[in-house]
Amino acid sequence: MDSTEAPEITLKRLRIRSWRRGMKEMDIILGGFADTRLAALSPERIARYELLLEENDQDLFLWVTGRAPVPEAHAGIVAEIREGMGPK
Repeated sequence: MDSTEAPEITLKRLRIRSWRRGMKEMDIILGGFADTRLAALSPERIARYELLLEENDQDLFLWVTGRAPVPEAHAGIVAEIREGMGPK
């Protein structure tokens, strides 16, 4: 995260990145999360989310759907994303 960037710009940039992933399923999952929960996250959680967005969509999909173990570095933010997905 760019520390000189205004918080509202950071949120807008991350929302756009969340909706334009390249894999439609991840667009829906991450875009929905960004729209509904991103603004309520602490700056630290937002930084974690931004790091998560650097990951490959295929890996992200497996992690958020519980089909593969989540790396420890992303476990907290992936758990928050899963909460927003509802029952499985």
